Amino acid sequence: MRVAVVQQQNGADPAANLNRSMDKIREAAAAGAELVMLQELHRSLYFCQTEDTSVFDLAETIPGPSTDALGALARELNIVLVASLFEKRATGLYHNTAVVLERDGNLVGLYRKMHIPDDPGFYEKFYFTPGDATFNTGQSGFTPIRTSVGKLGVLVCWDQWYPEAARLMALADADLLLYPTAIGWDRTDDPEEQARQLDAWITVQRAHAVANGLPVLVANRTGFEAAPDGDGGIQFWGNSFVCGPQGEFLARAGEDGEQVLLADIDTGRSEAVRRIWPYLRDRRIDAYGDLTKRFRD
Repeated sequence: MRVAVVQQQNGADPAANLNRSMDKIREAAAAGAELVMLQELHRSLYFCQTEDTSVFDLAETIPGPSTDALGALARELNIVLVASLFEKRATGLYHNTAVVLERDGNLVGLYRKMHIPDDPGFYEKFYFTPGDATFNTGQSGFTPIRTSVGKLGVLVCWDQWYPEAARLMALADADLLLYPTAIGWDRTDDPEEQARQLDAWITVQRAHAVANGLPVLVANRTGFEAAPDGDGGIQFWGNSFVCGPQGEFLARAGEDGEQVLLADIDTGRSEAVRRIWPYLRDRRIDAYGDLTKRFRD
């Protein structure tokens, strides 16, 4: 199966960002992609650098204008599409939400980001309520979404650092792990620290592929976005990638510049890999009870 992730630089105009994303989706489909994923919050600048109540005006309902437009495009191109939106679930209740649109344009599932960061430049707890359950299922938030191209274990950005999230998706029989992302550097960090951060980010996600025997798709944004208050900003580090079930790179984008990254996934390799590395067989589930604790005192 050919897949594509879109690495994009965003501007201040949401309509222009969406149109550019749609152009890149068309490019991916023209190259044979059956599954296309956009980066986190692809309609706007990364607004979580500051806390500003006016930003809630960017949020939209799901279904809503973006899912209507992207659903029509998925139907036209006959692809499965994963997009990331700022969801207004109710007045005063907002989520960072990934949606999955089928080949017929229908919304078949959504995933509301479960792990919400709150760090300098990433003040997401001000904007987003943690996810609870998947769309129309009532099941755990870590539940794959069934599509014509497989069961998609969709997670979002900060979720990518947590082995528990990836493992729970694998235990629920996900075929792929997908991470729409918006992450980058504080430009005041020295080059050595920046290199360590990027390497850690790539390594932990490749480790999810290895530990679960699943391909991983990662779409990150690129380019510099100044903070709205003029104090600092984020240099998004790109490096979107696709890796196979042993963590092997199938495709990797650069740090700078927009790119439609294409990769061919052998959908039978996860079965073959799990036969020689049977991690699920050898898990000691009888000894893992303390994982439900915040910390072992």
